Amino acid sequence: MKVKRFFAQSMAEALRQVRDQMGPEAVILSNRRVDGGVEIVTALDYDENMARQQLGDAARQATNGSRLAELQAEQHRRLEDELGRSRERIREVREKRALSDSRNNGAYAGDIRPAADMAGASDMVPEETAVANPAYSGELAQMRAEISSLRDLVSGHHRGAEPEKTAVNAVQQRLAERLQEFGLGHELAGSLSRRHRAGRLEDGWKQSLKMLAAGVKTARTEWAEEGGVYALVGPTGSGKTTTIGKLAAHYVLAHGADSLALVTTDRYRVAAHEQLFVFGRILNVPVRVVDESHSLDDILDELSDRHLVLIDTAGLTSTDKGYEEQLTELARSHHRIRTHLVVSATSQPRIMKSVWHCYKMANLSGCVMTKIDEALTLGEALGFVMETGLPVAYYTDGQKIPEDLHHAEAVPLVRLAVERLKKLQQQEAVAV
Repeated sequence: MKVKRFFAQSMAEALRQVRDQMGPEAVILSNRRVDGGVEIVTALDYDENMARQQLGDAARQATNGSRLAELQAEQHRRLEDELGRSRERIREVREKRALSDSRNNGAYAGDIRPAADMAGASDMVPEETAVANPAYSGELAQMRAEISSLRDLVSGHHRGAEPEKTAVNAVQQRLAERLQEFGLGHELAGSLSRRHRAGRLEDGWKQSLKMLAAGVKTARTEWAEEGGVYALVGPTGSGKTTTIGKLAAHYVLAHGADSLALVTTDRYRVAAHEQLFVFGRILNVPVRVVDESHSLDDILDELSDRHLVLIDTAGLTSTDKGYEEQLTELARSHHRIRTHLVVSATSQPRIMKSVWHCYKMANLSGCVMTKIDEALTLGEALGFVMETGLPVAYYTDGQKIPEDLHHAEAVPLVRLAVERLKKLQQQEAVAV
């Protein structure tokens, strides 16, 4: 991942520089106005998982991809500024040394180079000069090492973020392949495998699974206990309405129907909310529909005495009419709506990521995994939640209501994914 900062008098000029020097594949991490114009920070081969590794603990502040990009840009600015300060310190030391030498015997008076020559700061202190001036050699050597380290950080070649081309040992290579068989993407599998510095393959496998479990966030409490307003969003067919039916049945069995209500915002398709009304009649729970006459906030005001309100939404994409209207309605409500993305475990990783980008404007609080029972491997879904940082509230593994709804926990989910991989390998072995 290559990160670079550009300055120009106008945004158009800055973008032209980005296009000429970085190409059309560059990703803009941030842009802002500065004295004399604008500043843009861009990246080539930008990878969110790698960015989180580089940022370390600071990445915890990033609740979404845009915030992560801003943090990455801020870190790059700090490193470049520190690099500039280190170069300036070396220039001052060199000038001080040259002045001292000229006063003593003039031997090095002609060795002073202009500040414009300082771009290659790590190579600008001749060895014979340092030896002849032992008073400065220690300080200069320390600053040269600091410059070299900072340049590596700016270019992304520091420990923990090695380029893919770096040679890895056979155990790391096999571990990366095994993690990809598990369902993880190439980048994440490589990142986890590189952390295994030495030892047997099985030790690395167990270590990687522990790191995966630590990286998968889950909700601490169940909605039925905590109460509040929860909305499920996601594409058509992901299982939003069925999941709401399971959640509602689970709640009614434990707490009764008097403190529960169901709401749907799907007024875009004919007979879209019939299934939700069926659940309402069976459970004896009121179902309200958001339409031209009844806004979402008006309905939630009327249902303020309910302990739990579950909101079903239309499965719209960014090209559908009403997509932005529906998500804006959820995001701007004066009620605290905790919106969760419904992700099918059978989806391809690219589709999961695309869906996340499509719905993250609704201020996502977490996600719900569905169709766990239909997926060949679960690594794709686990990798998705690890990379996006979305806490998993529930997962479903069948059509039974409410038996096939489960509160999510990281370790059991990873264990279930391992069992699924073993089952797949056994089936493949029998087929051969």
